[in-house]
Amino acid sequence: MNIGLIGSGGREHALCQKLFESKISKKIFCFPGNAGTAHIAKNIDINILNFKNVLNHIKENKIDLVIVGPEEPLVKGIVDFLSKNKVKVFGPNKFASKLEGSKAFMKNLCKQNNIPTADYQVCKNIAHVSNFVKKNKFPIVVKADGLAAGKGVTICKTKSKVFKISKQIFGGKFKSSKTLVLEEFLEGEEASYFLIVDKNNFKFFGTAQDHKRVRENDKGPNTGGMGAYSPAPIVDENIEKKIINKIVRPTLNALKKKKKPYKGFLYVGLMIKKNEPYLIEFNVRMGDPECQVILPRLKSDLLKIIKNTVSDKLKVTPINWKKNKCMTVVLCSKGYPGKYLKNKIIKNINKIKLKKNETIFHAGTRLQNNAVFSNGGRVLNFTSSGENFLNVRKNILRLIKKLNWKSGFFRKDIGWRIINK
Repeated sequence: MNIGLIGSGGREHALCQKLFESKISKKIFCFPGNAGTAHIAKNIDINILNFKNVLNHIKENKIDLVIVGPEEPLVKGIVDFLSKNKVKVFGPNKFASKLEGSKAFMKNLCKQNNIPTADYQVCKNIAHVSNFVKKNKFPIVVKADGLAAGKGVTICKTKSKVFKISKQIFGGKFKSSKTLVLEEFLEGEEASYFLIVDKNNFKFFGTAQDHKRVRENDKGPNTGGMGAYSPAPIVDENIEKKIINKIVRPTLNALKKKKKPYKGFLYVGLMIKKNEPYLIEFNVRMGDPECQVILPRLKSDLLKIIKNTVSDKLKVTPINWKKNKCMTVVLCSKGYPGKYLKNKIIKNINKIKLKKNETIFHAGTRLQNNAVFSNGGRVLNFTSSGENFLNVRKNILRLIKKLNWKSGFFRKDIGWRIINK
């Protein structure tokens, strides 16, 4: 099969690697890809939001199946567009993608279907914000309604901070929406639960724990993710049953009732509080960097799983997992998540010799005259697996030290919750 993979981040490099390993993949085309995917696929440098241009390249390269990695094209309806043009595509439709594309849509769906989540109010003006602030204790969570690349959530400890952030969102800080959601602050332990879903069935697709804050000890602003590990031990059998029965089934059934059934990867972002799961967010794709720690643990052929999901044959498709532990640490450009350094050469990357259980997934990189340059805030994902998280992390930090990239920074405490227990 010829495969088209849409996206350019660390998640897409991890997906590309697994597709490359598949027994049924022939050629892989990445739109636009990065310096890492260039070694195992053909990168096609185009704007992925120009759907007509994407379709032309799909036809030109005789692509049999398209897999959509990032959220923005999904939310803007690429699956609907390609499906109308008789292209087989893996990912949710535009309506179902509102689970991630609109926090207000997601929270209202929770309310209508008794899905456990934090108390909230959808706000379109300062009067709405004042109303919620009067009735609730601090801290209060402010969330931009639309897509914000992982940077649209702020935990506010004061009234002045709530109003400051709210005014920024109302003023158009995030182009996707001028609406926001205010939420009560839930204290507990975060976890990410993943599923793969077809029209009629769903199956477990891993657990992970992400680290959103930019600095060690979970300090500083939110990011797209500074590192992750899998599996997440907090999601035991008892918690998993509650996630399925209280969150997953009601959500998928609600979409079926609207005749917009979900299909694709589904990321369930959770807060576990006193052994009860609360929904924090949905993502309508694999998480990044969670994908980079889940896929290395997958034993089964990823492409066969996706192909069968597109054909609604997930029920008869086996999905098997390794019993090892996996961790990734994200190397970022200095300045991220604010204004960061760009186009910095990464000299030593090809000199690092990797063992079988080690991978460097490229995220924000590009190739120029066979040299690798930084091309984003999150640049590389140093990933390793083994029998325990402490040794895995030591191994990753050793690899990063070998790279010796002066234009970057990273967190040294990824996995602190599980390692320090």
